[in-house]
Amino acid sequence: MRVDVYLPLVLALLLAAVTPHVGRRISPALAARALTTAAVLTSAASTWALVLLGATLIDEDPSVASEAREGGRHLPEPVPDAIAIASLVLLGVIVYRVCRAVRSHQASRRALRGLCDGHPPDSELIVAASPIPRAFAIPGSPGSPGRILVTASMLSALGPAERRVLLAHERAHLTHRHSVLSTAVGLAAAANPLLVPVRSTVTFLLERWADEDAAGVVGDRRVTAYALARAALVSQRTRSRCALHFSEHAVARRIAALQTLPPPRLWPIAVAVLGLGAIPALGAVDATGDLLHLLAGPLLG
Repeated sequence: MRVDVYLPLVLALLLAAVTPHVGRRISPALAARALTTAAVLTSAASTWALVLLGATLIDEDPSVASEAREGGRHLPEPVPDAIAIASLVLLGVIVYRVCRAVRSHQASRRALRGLCDGHPPDSELIVAASPIPRAFAIPGSPGSPGRILVTASMLSALGPAERRVLLAHERAHLTHRHSVLSTAVGLAAAANPLLVPVRSTVTFLLERWADEDAAGVVGDRRVTAYALARAALVSQRTRSRCALHFSEHAVARRIAALQTLPPPRLWPIAVAVLGLGAIPALGAVDATGDLLHLLAGPLLG
């Protein structure tokens, strides 16, 4: 247990370190899925590792210690009490961070869906009469499709081909349920701050994924890059503080990527990333078995 229980914490650092390289070398769709899965597994394993470390304080319980002494048994101390106490404190911090992230996510969902009030339920596109250029996808609830909200000022700033790019980009977010991946990696980073670089990379990859889909629909990567640049320029002029998903998130890097060939789907790298996420989970399982074995003898006699 002394090694396995710390393995998820160490491998979280390794996953964060390799994430940027993975994002640059394989297709955005494959990279986003693999990194999100690995982040969720690593976050769950590291949280469970803290639970195991905290559980070693069971030998401090008066009733347990008294029963062990009466039976002439010795309770093991897998880790120092200071580490176990620190683990419980960290678990409290994790609960707070995850609850805050969930509340923030729910508030954002309610605000976005509130923008759809008064519009027909079967309308995919909502055009808002606003001078601020905005364009983003509004995820739907289970069983209902999502919506695309675009302001009139954004549409007026783009030509016909560029509007197709914008709509195809936002439609890709809805079709591939990018909100699920975004929420999952966001909660993983909330539970384990070491994974914040993974969350940032996945956010960028989801935009790149939608860019590639839009380029495929329009059939012209140059037009897609121009539409992205045009939308970003309009947004900068207005100095809007709103979340403009189409024209934010490392626009220069996205434009540069669209001026090259689509990245390959290198499955070996994706499998390696998934393995990097599976190892902490296996380590946590092994550490659980070790702790139960250590405690079973003294407690059960």
